[in-house]
Amino acid sequence: MLRAKLGDKVKVHYRGRLEDGRMFGSSDPHEPVSFLLGEGTLIPGFEQAVVGMAPGEKKTVTLIPEDGYGLPRGDLRIVSSRARVVVGDVRLQVGMVLSGQTTGTGRVPLRVADQTESTVTLDGNHPLAGRHLVFELELVEIVEVETAAVT
Repeated sequence: MLRAKLGDKVKVHYRGRLEDGRMFGSSDPHEPVSFLLGEGTLIPGFEQAVVGMAPGEKKTVTLIPEDGYGLPRGDLRIVSSRARVVVGDVRLQVGMVLSGQTTGTGRVPLRVADQTESTVTLDGNHPLAGRHLVFELELVEIVEVETAAVT
């Protein structure tokens, strides 16, 4: 039986939820997600869970934060003066996502985590950082199989 391995291009349907059951993402009703196993396009635990699956196989996995979006990093939280963040008549709200500029990497999303009359706390961590993630997976197809080079 053909099983997915590193180097294979695969198609996977998924449903992602938090441990409390709240859904955060799904491939339904869209096409399954297509990716090359081992390329690092998706979070590590998701890719690792697909390795060894056969087409048509379904399974549910729970990922610890380190295998998902990582642990929240304090260096990605920035407290700034309100005057440096607010432009014009923008009314900030906690949870709002702003676009920040970094040196070298370009634009980065920053979530408003807190605000006072004079300061704004911006968080550059992924919203799912530090969370345990539950994925229901179905390997739909192995599209291309990596073949070992013959020497």
